[in-house]
Amino acid sequence: MKPSLWQAVKLVFVKEFTVGMRFKAAWAAMFMFALTTLACVSLALQGGVLEPRLAAALLWIIIFFASMAGADRVFADEDTAGTLLALRLYGGAQPVLWGKMLYTFFLLLVLTIFITPLFLLLIGAEMAAAGAFVLALLLGVAGLAAAGTLLAALVTGAQVKSGLFSVLMLPIILPVFLPAIFLTAASLGAGEVPVGFLGGMALYDGILAVGASVLFDYLWYED
Repeated sequence: MKPSLWQAVKLVFVKEFTVGMRFKAAWAAMFMFALTTLACVSLALQGGVLEPRLAAALLWIIIFFASMAGADRVFADEDTAGTLLALRLYGGAQPVLWGKMLYTFFLLLVLTIFITPLFLLLIGAEMAAAGAFVLALLLGVAGLAAAGTLLAALVTGAQVKSGLFSVLMLPIILPVFLPAIFLTAASLGAGEVPVGFLGGMALYDGILAVGASVLFDYLWYED
């Protein structure tokens, strides 16, 4: 009996999680980058307090570049190990895409949960709108996961994966990245929270996910 789409997605997610826990290359790269950056911020501040807008921009810069250290490996590791062809033969395009996207979202969410409290503690920030702050983080991470999964598949086989991945990623994620910075700054006390930005981020995340779903079929079954 052929498994349903959800069952197939769950199988891909479990496979990604199992492999990730076994080898931990992506996890180690992202968390080491995050720790190094947070240590540099701590040393530079020396107990000082950042202005909310600057703090928000710095937080998202750390999240973005930390995610770049591991998100591009979602297809590259299989290409290196020689298992990508087997996945093409036995895995449908949509289950592979959504399973890997779900795993990437989980990976980036754990990274964000690790970074954010430490960052807020280091800068001594006071939260003015916790709900908007959490929603901005979730929508921002969702956008990074959707765009990152598709681009990781697109640059698989390229000679300079990491550089090409970062160059392509930034312009695609800017419509999520900039509202996330404004929402985070407002949540830290830099004025009223622009609630409309949350709807815009959710809409763009949906466009990214649907666009990735449509384009991935052509990419996956390309000769």
